[in-house]
Amino acid sequence: MRALDRKLLRDLRRMRGQALAIAAVVAAAVTSFVGSASTARSLDESLRRYYDLHGFADVFAGLVRAPRTLRERISEIPGVADVLTRVVLDVPAEAPHFDEPITARLLGVPAHEESQINRPILVSGRMPEPGPVGETLLSEGFAVKHGLGPEDALTVVINGRRRGLRIAGLATSPEFIYQIRPGELLPDEAHFAVMWMDAAELEASAGMPGAFNDVALRLEPGASGPDVLGRLDDLLAPYGGLGAYGRDLHVSHRFITDEIRQLRAMATMMPAIFLGVAVFLLHVVFSRLVGTQREQIATLKAFGVSRAAVAAHYAKFAAAIALAGAAAGTAGGAWFGMSMTEFYANFYHLPLFHYRLDPAVAAEAAALAVGAALLGAASAVLGAVRLAPAVAMRPEAPATFKATLVERLGLHALFSQPWLMVLRNLGRRPVRSVLTALGVSTAVAVLVVGGFFDDAMDFILDFQFRRAQREDVTVVFARERPGAAIGAVAGLPGVIEAEPFRAVQATLRSGHRTRRMSILGLPRNAAMNRPTDISGAAHAMPPDGLLLSAELAEALGVAPGTVLDVDILERNRPRLRVPVAAVVDDMLGLSAWMDIDGLDRLLGGGGLVSGAFLLVDPAAEAALHARLRGMPEVAAVTIKKAALRSFETIAAESVLFFVSVLLVFAVVIAAGVVYSAARVSLAEREWEMGTLRVLGMTRAEVSRILLGELGLLVLLAIPPGFALGRLLSWLIAAAMASDLYRVPLVIDGPTYVFAASTVVAAAVLAGLAVRRHIDRLDLVGVLKAKE
Repeated sequence: MRALDRKLLRDLRRMRGQALAIAAVVAAAVTSFVGSASTARSLDESLRRYYDLHGFADVFAGLVRAPRTLRERISEIPGVADVLTRVVLDVPAEAPHFDEPITARLLGVPAHEESQINRPILVSGRMPEPGPVGETLLSEGFAVKHGLGPEDALTVVINGRRRGLRIAGLATSPEFIYQIRPGELLPDEAHFAVMWMDAAELEASAGMPGAFNDVALRLEPGASGPDVLGRLDDLLAPYGGLGAYGRDLHVSHRFITDEIRQLRAMATMMPAIFLGVAVFLLHVVFSRLVGTQREQIATLKAFGVSRAAVAAHYAKFAAAIALAGAAAGTAGGAWFGMSMTEFYANFYHLPLFHYRLDPAVAAEAAALAVGAALLGAASAVLGAVRLAPAVAMRPEAPATFKATLVERLGLHALFSQPWLMVLRNLGRRPVRSVLTALGVSTAVAVLVVGGFFDDAMDFILDFQFRRAQREDVTVVFARERPGAAIGAVAGLPGVIEAEPFRAVQATLRSGHRTRRMSILGLPRNAAMNRPTDISGAAHAMPPDGLLLSAELAEALGVAPGTVLDVDILERNRPRLRVPVAAVVDDMLGLSAWMDIDGLDRLLGGGGLVSGAFLLVDPAAEAALHARLRGMPEVAAVTIKKAALRSFETIAAESVLFFVSVLLVFAVVIAAGVVYSAARVSLAEREWEMGTLRVLGMTRAEVSRILLGELGLLVLLAIPPGFALGRLLSWLIAAAMASDLYRVPLVIDGPTYVFAASTVVAAAVLAGLAVRRHIDRLDLVGVLKAKE
């Protein structure tokens, strides 16, 4: 072993406390990078493999009814590789020992040789027997919620008739990775079941023999998606086509790809913050290290050691700390990634989702860590290289001290002598003081970000389920019905009030920009479900024109007063021109509302409704649920309390894990910054501390001078940390925003209190560790004057 390498080992052993503090910060950066990046890659690779193996479609379209013979014409569209035509129905269902209404989506499974698109994947049991034998595959998530398995039974209402179905097996599908009902914000697997039946049996039960109402396509490589969509729309238009759309607009796919995008954003943002702190710590430590080893550097150069060798020695020192942190961080990132993998595999029902730590991710993390370490040590290393032996043999010139601002203002009488010493030392090294405070501010900011997620989820819960959606139950009819049907619903047990709505499928166009969606018709002064902006203000329906969400208005490039082309995708498919009356800054992405009477006039009258929002007496809920389950004209029932429970469960699982990880990171950063700064300050002021002890100061008084300086920096760092945390939260909210939803920038007071108190506690623990070193000062050794 070379002499310089032995020196490196001795230096690492002597400075192990500071080296470990810096390595811990580097480990936090690498953990966040490896965990987020490797999970995103694993999720992306698993998703593509899952889609390819099980034939997830590229194009989807719904319609009213078409003969099966149309399938041949669809398959002739240039670029189409495979076609799936089937019957899809949303029907009421009943599960054993469960009194609340359930919606089941029934999907016909064609003969094996007909199509390989969107086929269910058997998890347990067997495939249903073909023919009218009353067997089904049941979605695994619903089965788990209700404790169901093969050979159990469910009851569904198809075409007005109750029918018992025996569960042949449990399954998942690439269509329902995110199992959510249309129009809902979050999945509710306790109240929404997916069931696959023999295609011929479902067609017969639904009164659609030889017909279909749903199409899915797989495209050939290089096929033009827009051309296929246009040709498919033309073919389906005479049969009540509701507009074809690509995989990118499929709800399940969009949710999971948004998750991947957010993970990639986190793999960039958080590591950059942590590595920035590590760069600062290394800069301070190595500047001090080179200053204390001036004579050693001079001796090495005098004996012929080259500048490159000296530079390499200190570079290896920094790299060793970074690699130690990278190794620990890679292990932590693997654990982090596996934990997130388990969460995503359960949440998204991905049977092929396996975590894999890509060696390239680990290598990239190590390279980033080493690069940050070299950047932090660069100025100190360059200073060591430039030192001439003769200059280095002499002690450093003493610093030039000036009166502090407090003294110049004549306020020094207000402070005790120890506190004046604290203020003077901070004023002598303003850059280091600012950087130390900034490092602590980063820890505060990380905790604020963690609290932001919790606060934002609470705000969304209150906003969506208490302010915007004030109804207790939503009833959706199997098909549009006359307005008098609302009276029948209002007369059900426990219904205090019923408010109608009408949902109409349409394509909104503004120039080359288009969006396919539902226009929701509401009463002019809707009291239950109403457009509500993020400030909590409810908007009444304008008598004429559309009310658009801000996200939709931006996507279409329109403002109030703009006239939109609206292609209605139902009945006689009219093409209308409708002005934008107002824009609502809400949180749910793409929404369009209209006065229900104005919508009815545009569509030619008839007074039809799609369903009703109900205000319900809690004492009569059970009786209402029983009546709704027995109404064949009702296709779906949403119970707000159940949706709220689902939201709270999902939020608790995801947010708690993420906040816990951020808490660990913040404590590591705060303790690392304070401990490292304290050790450097102690190393620089050992002679001063020793002199004060000899002059009669106690250990506690001497410690108070050094730790008081750090305590003041911590307190000064907290307000900027709040501001930095708010900025980071805003950036994260912007990164998470999508067409589906937006996360509001909401940070409550308790979050700031928790962030500040946690960082102060971490700083106190680090200070106590340094206090031990102060107590053990060798007074004789530190007071020896250098010749």
